[in-house]
Parts: sequence; C-alpha cells; structure tokens
Amino acid sequence: MASRERLGGCLDDRRWKERVLDQTYAGVNELAAAGRYPFPTGPDGSQLRNGLQGPEYMRRMRIRVQRAGARILDHSPVTELLTDPSGAPAGARGWRRQAGETYRVRAGAVAVATGGCSFLSGALGCNVNTDDGALLAAETGAELSGMEFSNAYGIAPEGTSVTKTAFYSFATFYRADGTVLESAASQGGRSVIARTLLHEKVYCRIDRADDQARRAMRLAQPNFFLPFDRLGIDPFTERFAITLLAEGTVRGTGGIRITGDDCSTTVPGLYAAGDATTRELICGGFTGGGSHNAAWAISSGTWAGKGAARHALSLGFRAATRRLQPTGGTGLRPTGTPGSEGAHRDVIASVQAEVLPYDRNYRRHGNTLAASLTALNAIWREARATLHASGADVVRAREAAAMAAHARWMYASALARTESRGMARRLDFPEQDPLQRHRIVSGGLDEVWSRPEPVPVPARLPTGPAAVPEAAW
Repeated sequence: MASRERLGGCLDDRRWKERVLDQTYAGVNELAAAGRYPFPTGPDGSQLRNGLQGPEYMRRMRIRVQRAGARILDHSPVTELLTDPSGAPAGARGWRRQAGETYRVRAGAVAVATGGCSFLSGALGCNVNTDDGALLAAETGAELSGMEFSNAYGIAPEGTSVTKTAFYSFATFYRADGTVLESAASQGGRSVIARTLLHEKVYCRIDRADDQARRAMRLAQPNFFLPFDRLGIDPFTERFAITLLAEGTVRGTGGIRITGDDCSTTVPGLYAAGDATTRELICGGFTGGGSHNAAWAISSGTWAGKGAARHALSLGFRAATRRLQPTGGTGLRPTGTPGSEGAHRDVIASVQAEVLPYDRNYRRHGNTLAASLTALNAIWREARATLHASGADVVRAREAAAMAAHARWMYASALARTESRGMARRLDFPEQDPLQRHRIVSGGLDEVWSRPEPVPVPARLPTGPAAVPEAAW
C-alpha cells in the first residue's frame, strides 16, 4: 500500500485500501467455494487464487444471480432513472434492443455499475463504455470526484484494439527511420511516444524478452497475441507500428463520488460500484489496469449491493407504491426545437475531437483545456436544446450526452488542479504543489462546477520525489 501512495499523489485512504483487500480476499474465496471457479493449481495441487479470467468469472456470477431468482434483462440499456417526488431513485427506464420496445423497472434503490468512459476510442473492452451511469446519477443530483484523473491512454498495435500494456516493458521503440526512440521504454516513456506520434509513426519490437519469458507471456495473456497472429506478425522479432488509444476513466480514476462505507452517494437511495465510481479512495490519482480496478469491482459491488438492499428494505411497502417521475434530460427531452434524427453522431464526433487527440487530453495545458471546455460547453448547449431520437437511437443519443457531460467534468476538474499530481499532468504546471493535496469534486449539467475536498492526513506521508505514472506522462 505504501508503495502506491506517492504514485497516486497521496490522495488515497489507507482504511479503504485495507477494506478492499479484505473484501476482495473474502470474495475470491467465496467464488472458489460457492461458485466453484476453476482456479489453476500449483505444483502441490493447491489452487492459485491470484487472478480471474473475465468471461468465466462473469458466467459463474450470472448463474449465481439467476439461481437466486433475479431476472436479467440482456441488451437492455438504461436511458434514464426514475425518482419519487422527494428526488430519491425509485426505478429506471430503458430500451430492450431484442424486443424493440421500452421497459420500466420499479425499485427500492438503484446501484450504478456502468463502467467508466473511453469516448468510443476503439480500445478493446472499453468501446462500449460511455459512462451513461455518471450522467444518470448527475441528473438525480449526484456528485463526481477525481475527474481530472482521466487521461489514460494504452499502447496498441496500429489498426487493432488490444491495449494490454504490461509486455511493452520488454520492448524497444523506433522512429519511422529505424532509429531507436530514446526514453520511450523508460518510466514516463508514453509521453515520448505521444509527442512523436504527433509528427510521425512509432514502431515497436518486444525484443528484450528471453525464450522463457516469451512462453510465459503467451500463457499469461493469450489475447494479447491474437492481433499479431491474425496479422502474421511475430512481435518478438518483427517491428510493428503502434498507436495510443484513449481509455479515459476506464483506466483512469475519476467517477461518481462515494460518501459512505456502503458505496452510497450524495443522493439517498443511489449507490455506485466499479469504474463508474471514483477510485481515489484506494489509488489516489493513478490506477492503471488489472488488479486495483478488479479488486475495487469485487469489493465495491458487494458493498453497493448490500447497501441498496438495506435501503430498499427500509422503505417497506412504500417501495412499490411511490409515484415515479423521469429525470432524463439531454437526448430525451430537448428544451428547444428538436433537431434532425441522427444528430447524435455529430455530437459524438465533436466530443471526440476535444478528448481523443494527444495534444489536448494527454499532454494537457491550461490554454488548451480552457479552449476545449468552451467548445464542449457549446456542444452541450446545442445538444440540450435540440438532441433527440426515437426507437433504438435513443440509446445512442444518451451515450452522446453522457460523453459530452463526462468531458466537461474532466476538463473543469483538470483546470482546477493547477499542478501535476498522479496522472493529472499539466505542461504549464509541471510540479506537484503540496498545498493542493486535496480531491476535486465536480458536478452540474448545464453549469459545471468544481470545488476542493480535503483529504484526511495520514499518520506519515511518503517522503522523496513524487513518482511519475507511466500511463500518463
């Protein structure tokens, strides 16, 4: 835990980290016992419970949910939350793609677990993540936190989508003329790659792995090699062009602000889990992929589910009799004259133009951030007044609205942090300011706001120079 504190800018909370470690340990053991997960075994025959394969994990969780009697609505994205007259979440409305119809769910509480936002960048596993959940939560009055920690980019072979980056620590990077790109493989090397990609192609070869390491890599992450195998490339001996794909708050840190140990939010009856929430409590201003976010998903999901269940039970019969009212705005109920069908495509393209380029979101400068935020505010105003859709396109319109809102919270928070901390780096403020050891809370829809939130002072702050997160600088 101590080794990560300085990396994340000392914005985490040791108590929460201990809770997550304990809950994850218990959850994985429960998965082995109750879920009969097929963990691999070691030489002595004992299970090695130190990792999970996503598809198999989700399959077993799905079976368990069904056996408990829950109804699962597949391919049924939520388009808005429903609240009672007091503003407390009381259900949801959405679109059933396979049936081609709307649906409505009445609930005693709502838990948002919709992932982060990667702005449809094309990254594998991220391209469905437009963080509609953050928009749904904000429309009921929830707050966000850590949204400045949202400039994560992953390395991928050009023209592909796999952004698993661990094995690139064994790589050598090259310029288009074949010369070695100095410092690209060092800590902070991704910034060197980003700068170079603005002007020319960058190539890579994973040539610093010996035979034993190569065999281990294929066993550990077989899907990393699928694009190479399909393209007929041996990444250990042949050079291949690379790119950087935005992963935003999927491998970033920001999200819905958590206010209680049960993953409650600032809205009574609304809970949140996983990448839809801020992960500052356990990682501060830097996460990355894999273990931390996976552990947070297991633990926060457990707590949010229990918290929501307790809240629903506390309502008694009132949970089934409350009057429901819709909360969805942009993309559903324009305030002006509705525009043309399909306008969501223009909104998405306009938002992407402000958040995907390396010289805007990755290598941030106050002037660029301010200009992009001005443009995004204009995009939001136009979308709020005119964006609408019918049928299945309602889902796309809401995704466009969520991306626009997400980008505005990101840049407003990034402008409020006039320093470089965690992965929130500023070219115009390259040093860490000890007076800004606080979190940035944000929110709002038509008018975005931000404010600092104090962080509890630990018994002993880490000493020494601040570490530079590889994924952001």
